[in-house]
Amino acid sequence: MPEDSEVGVPANRRLQRLDPIPLPAPLQQGSAALPDLPALPAFAPQPLPSLDILKPRPALKLDAKLSAEGGSVPDGLEWRLFSAVPALDGQLPLVASAAGGEAVFDVPEGDYVVHLAFGRAGLTKRIRFTGLSAKETLLLDAGGLSLHAMAGPDAPIESPELDFDIYTLAEGDTEGDLVASDVPADAVVRLNAGTYHVVSHYGAINAVVRANIHVDAGKITEATLQHHAAKLTLKLVREAGGEAMADTAWTISSSSGDVVRESVGAYASLILAAGDYEIVANNRDRVYQRVITVEGGKDLEVEVTAADLVSEGSATGSSGDNGGSGD
Repeated sequence: MPEDSEVGVPANRRLQRLDPIPLPAPLQQGSAALPDLPALPAFAPQPLPSLDILKPRPALKLDAKLSAEGGSVPDGLEWRLFSAVPALDGQLPLVASAAGGEAVFDVPEGDYVVHLAFGRAGLTKRIRFTGLSAKETLLLDAGGLSLHAMAGPDAPIESPELDFDIYTLAEGDTEGDLVASDVPADAVVRLNAGTYHVVSHYGAINAVVRANIHVDAGKITEATLQHHAAKLTLKLVREAGGEAMADTAWTISSSSGDVVRESVGAYASLILAAGDYEIVANNRDRVYQRVITVEGGKDLEVEVTAADLVSEGSATGSSGDNGGSGD
């Protein structure tokens, strides 16, 4: 049988006796000596929080004035804040919006585009926010426009049939782009300062006047346009003061022969500019004709009677007496 060394097995070693490890001598009763231990702090030190974390981040504050001399606008403003960096679609991303007076935006520093609207007045401005507490005031350079109208020298128009269209002023003192339409009387329209072309309609036919009006910044501009027009009520009767005859076809023409209005009914109500007009009433093959003069501010009730008959057809049956109104 081979020896252990021949097959690579280490030879057995005899067990060795190890000397015992000496222990410290026990403390004697009443001794104040302490083991020699390293000094340790009472607690591990903790880093203090940064004061920057405790402070609120400065915000971007914006307000606006109508004019350089005026105060801040307290209400009625619409703010939209866009990033100055376009998105993939080429549009500026909307970051925040606000309404009222002063706006406060909690945004990081960077470049922004502000769009401010005040009624139909507005402006767009690029600003840079440095991240420090800052307040920027935008100058709107805007005012208000309140419109009224007269039908005659002493006849203010108080009617829902009166309205105004406001345009920018184009070359030749004519209307440019439409700014506001169907504006009622006495309403205040907020506009950028400048000159505007105003068109006033009284009724839906031919009572139209135009004027160029300048709006000053920081003020409400009051303007009154002068119409020369009146409201007419037409009816066909057998005799003066009689009942209106139903199913009457009305044709109203100007002095030049242009037809300005056609309607069917016992009554015809309309607003016409001052001037001469021919009224034709057709009822059951009978034709009546009358010429009238319209004066500004003088409303009329016009009766067309049998005395105004100009032609009569072969069928002359009697007309109805009462009928519904038409216009």
